[in-house]
Amino acid sequence: MKAQASNKQGILLVNLGTPESASSQGVKDFLKPFLSDKRVVSIPRLIWWPLLNGVILPLRSPKVAKIYQQVWMEEGSPLMVYSKRQVEKLSNRLQLPVELGMTYGNPSISSGLDKLIARGCETVTVLPLYPQYSSTTTAAVSDALSRSLSKMISLPGYHLIREYHDHPFYIKALASKVSDYWQRYGQGDYLLCSYHGIPQRLADQGDIYPKHCEKTTELLRVELGLSHDQIGMSYQSRFGKEEWLKPYTDKTLKSLAQKKLPKLDVISPAFACDCIETLEEIAIECKAIYQTAGGQDYRYIECLNDSDEHIEMMAALIKPNE
Repeated sequence: MKAQASNKQGILLVNLGTPESASSQGVKDFLKPFLSDKRVVSIPRLIWWPLLNGVILPLRSPKVAKIYQQVWMEEGSPLMVYSKRQVEKLSNRLQLPVELGMTYGNPSISSGLDKLIARGCETVTVLPLYPQYSSTTTAAVSDALSRSLSKMISLPGYHLIREYHDHPFYIKALASKVSDYWQRYGQGDYLLCSYHGIPQRLADQGDIYPKHCEKTTELLRVELGLSHDQIGMSYQSRFGKEEWLKPYTDKTLKSLAQKKLPKLDVISPAFACDCIETLEEIAIECKAIYQTAGGQDYRYIECLNDSDEHIEMMAALIKPNE
């Protein structure tokens, strides 16, 4: 008699989240829980709450909504569109149930877990799509996961993949994305890896994120066969007045512009999906900064998104022995 399969495995892909619409209200509904998370903003609540609700959300939401409108795709927010494609492709690749959860907004991590359990999954592999660990991202996923599990009577077995900044399949996927671009448009004279920044204070307290970013950049350099003079890294998206990880992307671009490079290529290895930070900040805003400072050809190389190499990397993380 053939034994029945047990402990059916399910996969929960997790990303940050995105507004459900490119409207002021849609952005406000997304930003409020995001900026209310102490992992993201650690300012004392008595100071932060009046500032957030009375100043930042009313003023920032309409401005951010206009930015989202520039990059919004026919099917919706780029991050959501690519995330759904990732879910479908990974499910087909592994022949396992895969659901999507967002740390902020919908679909939530709780709803993703509920769907997997409803599909008969007894064990869940949680894959936060943040290659480099940070307390502001991966740890926030762990917090949300813990809150969801605390409400359950019967817990599923679960495993959270903390990071994959140096995984060979991740580095090869990044290198393949760059190489494919070079084959189509010619190799640039310099490759800038721009990572999302975090406050320097967090690194001083032990956040290993900058070390992971540095390791990713070095492994990508080796994989592409570049010299140290052909590749560099910086940090984008700083917020507020305190010091963040350096070098800053905008200042780095101004410095690179003075070198009069014929072709500058920019990639954002910390992002698993193209989103507002890559499609608007890096591809549009940073291009303007670079060219205003005297730079020439500026080329943004898209994220891994739903590429076959990216899906293979996810499969290797989830099923390392296959």
